[in-house]
Amino acid sequence: MTKTVLTFGDSNTYGTPPAHARGEYRRFGPEVRWPTVMQAAIGPDWALVEDGLPGRTTCRADPVMGAHMDGQLGLRIALESNGRIDLLVIMLGTNDMQTQHAAKVDQVVGGLAGLLAIARSEPYQLRHDGFDILLIAPPLVLEQGTYRDTLLGAHEKSRDLPFAIAQLADHWGIAFLDA
Repeated sequence: MTKTVLTFGDSNTYGTPPAHARGEYRRFGPEVRWPTVMQAAIGPDWALVEDGLPGRTTCRADPVMGAHMDGQLGLRIALESNGRIDLLVIMLGTNDMQTQHAAKVDQVVGGLAGLLAIARSEPYQLRHDGFDILLIAPPLVLEQGTYRDTLLGAHEKSRDLPFAIAQLADHWGIAFLDA
């Protein structure tokens, strides 16, 4: 029986390469994107649902991109619009540290905790006959390139994020990976 993994994240999950100019929308091919590389590694017994949205946050509407960037809204939609899943993989937090949101590490972790509360809630667990969760700490933020001005201070915060996310995963009794 085929199992299904739902990967839920931002541009890292979508597969956005470094931007050469603002407003540019490109995507790595499936042979490079981490969800499809992961699916190939875990084998043909797993189906993949990729739900990566560039700009998505854990729980914050974006003042320019819109309210739909709120990951809590997005996760509810993803869990309701997909059939049975066996594993939910969440990798978010980078966009929360952007200058316009200015979230501190504990606020990012709070947003992730909200996502876990949604995922672990009885309605979604029953809808999908229960599923496991893997929480991934996103890669270190580099304050460079086209969007450098939106990442002021994010590098330092992102250095502390994996430890804080690992503690959250341990508290919830779920799997953790540091990207």
